[in-house]
Amino acid sequence: MAALVNSDQTSHSSEFISKVNTRSATIGVVGLGYVGLPLTLAYAGGGFETLGFDIDAVKSDAINAGRSYIKHIAADSIAAQVKAGNLKATTEFKQLKDVDAIILCVPTPLDEHFEPDLSYVVSTIEAILPHLRAGQTISLESTTYPGTTEEELVSRIEAAGFEVGKDIFVVYSPEREDPGNPEFAATNIPKVVGGHTPACLGAGKALYGSVFDQVVPVSSTKVAELTKLLENIYRSVNIGLVNELKLVADQMGIDIWEVIAAASTKPFGFKAFYPGPGLGGHCIPIDPFYLTWKAREFGVHTRFIELAGEVNRAMPAHVVYRCAEALNRQKKSVNGSKVLLIGLAYKPNVDDDRESPSYELIDRLAKQGAEVNYYDPYVPMIGMTRGHAHLAGTPSVSWDKKTITSYDLALISTWHACLNIEELVSWSKCIVDTRNATASLPEEVRQAKVLKA
Repeated sequence: MAALVNSDQTSHSSEFISKVNTRSATIGVVGLGYVGLPLTLAYAGGGFETLGFDIDAVKSDAINAGRSYIKHIAADSIAAQVKAGNLKATTEFKQLKDVDAIILCVPTPLDEHFEPDLSYVVSTIEAILPHLRAGQTISLESTTYPGTTEEELVSRIEAAGFEVGKDIFVVYSPEREDPGNPEFAATNIPKVVGGHTPACLGAGKALYGSVFDQVVPVSSTKVAELTKLLENIYRSVNIGLVNELKLVADQMGIDIWEVIAAASTKPFGFKAFYPGPGLGGHCIPIDPFYLTWKAREFGVHTRFIELAGEVNRAMPAHVVYRCAEALNRQKKSVNGSKVLLIGLAYKPNVDDDRESPSYELIDRLAKQGAEVNYYDPYVPMIGMTRGHAHLAGTPSVSWDKKTITSYDLALISTWHACLNIEELVSWSKCIVDTRNATASLPEEVRQAKVLKA
């Protein structure tokens, strides 16, 4: 595919920036999930004609009908932008030729060997290449290892006949979406941007500066890529630390939650992280391995990062062991017991179940012979998930006394604010609590029914 010829190629950059500044640019967002949909709404709400792209027709049809498929995103916010004419969605990638900026928000999971799976990035780039034209800016937001933007995007775009930095402008800007966090919307989170060339960076600053309160420019796409990994490795390592301390505290008869609360009173030099049944979400369980994999190319063994990953990945096994302990108190074994898992989503108050440790808990308990069901008001039925397709179509049970009293054990994996802890404790024979949800209950109640994990 040959690039379009322009006698003054350097004018593409100024033309793009001018179109952004005058809100005459059309913005395309590829991948309409937990990152792409809020970003699409941000640009539509900022006065841009915005076109969302996804291979899933269910998502594009829902947007065009003004409906939401993500629980914490209100349908009204989508419908308002559709009605205003600022927002449309499609599965037709040929319409990419009509947009001025293409922002890629596609998954970057791990494969079965815990190595980066860039198949979504590569297939998306291959799909958009036939529809590129001079003057467009392309941004990758998917979390990945340093060098991906150059190796996978720039190389393919230039092989197609474009000169990056003159014809096409390529940037990397890591997503920082925190689903369900009411304090931070997409646009009030500072936006890191790195460009392949200075002209690319200029285009990226204009693109994101048009809707984000603060843009943080960095010197290269590699710096921006590593910035995202650092943010999530920081969390992984610190969660690994408290998970390991929890195991020690349990053996010593110390409540690690009380320890964390006490340490949190220090006004400097300490930030609270909390233990749990394992890591969930699209970032923390995955991103550290992108760096450890890339580091091996340079002969570096990231022992500290990998150790934290080992500790965090071991937590589901610890939780299942605590479930066995709780059942033993009733003179029951895991085999043949009925277990109700509370909370399928990976974090409270959202329907986001990506990489949720709850799935591994279900599988581990089932392999030991337990009959396992779940309750989650945010996830009424399990959809298709990577690695747990066998659970697809499984419905949540109901929240009532008759249902919950029929189980031998309630396992709190995620605790939503809408749930009633007094009812759960009253109706349950025993509880394993991985989230300190029972902390407000009287000590005698906890001693009688609750085992922390």
